[in-house]
Amino acid sequence: MPQRCSDLDCLLDRLRREPAVLVTVSRTRGSVPREAGAWMAVFADSVLGTIGGGHLEWDAERQARDLLNSGEGRVREHTMVLGPSLGQCCGGAVGLRMEPVDRSRFTELQSRLAPPLWPVALFGGGHVGRAIVQALHPLPFAVTWVDSRDEVFPVDLPVSVRTEHSEPVQAAVRELVPGSRVLVMSFSHAEDLEVVAACLHRMRERNDLPFVGLIGSQTKWATFSNRLRQRGFESADLASITCPIGVPGVHGKQPAVIAASVVAQLLMVRTDAVR
Repeated sequence: MPQRCSDLDCLLDRLRREPAVLVTVSRTRGSVPREAGAWMAVFADSVLGTIGGGHLEWDAERQARDLLNSGEGRVREHTMVLGPSLGQCCGGAVGLRMEPVDRSRFTELQSRLAPPLWPVALFGGGHVGRAIVQALHPLPFAVTWVDSRDEVFPVDLPVSVRTEHSEPVQAAVRELVPGSRVLVMSFSHAEDLEVVAACLHRMRERNDLPFVGLIGSQTKWATFSNRLRQRGFESADLASITCPIGVPGVHGKQPAVIAASVVAQLLMVRTDAVR
């Protein structure tokens, strides 16, 4: 599973060889393309990251390259009002901070620019699981990837993915980071059932799993619901499980299609969780 480096990793790697100007959205007002904290790095011949595109970004890139070419070490800050003068109709205003950076700032930038990662627990190392891990890679998620089988995980994984062999597989549910979004898609329906049951027990005790999604059909969920009720779970418990997973209306059973739909659903859960 070859992985492209993240913008931050690419930035840190290039700073070992050449300086840049870091352009950061420091503040916003009204409707704007990107949030505070968004950044791009302007090198002599290229740009990494984005502050929203359009004329705003083009003008910021021009100013940043002027600063880079000047050799000045000072920081520049200014506000850009989005409107007719920039050919953008957002109507808000963006504060920009431009600062020269080089390899001496490596540790600071690594800490400062690293996005907060939202935890995902993925049970199942099959084709769909692999597609989901690949789709999650450029997004702000930290993945715990769990399977009961040995040697099912790819060797080359991004640093945001931690693999875990768990036998029985449901034992890993107890140790999940609070706030984990859980995806259940093991090679076995029996394992899926045990993982879902363990999640329901944990939610009764701690109520700290904001999303538990089970891959499958409505028929599969009807069967699971009956079996879980036999174990003492009630309708209110079962209502916390999403099955089938994925954004409603997205059809197609190819792993990449399922992954895109599921990741979109996780992004909506993540957004709701931080409001």
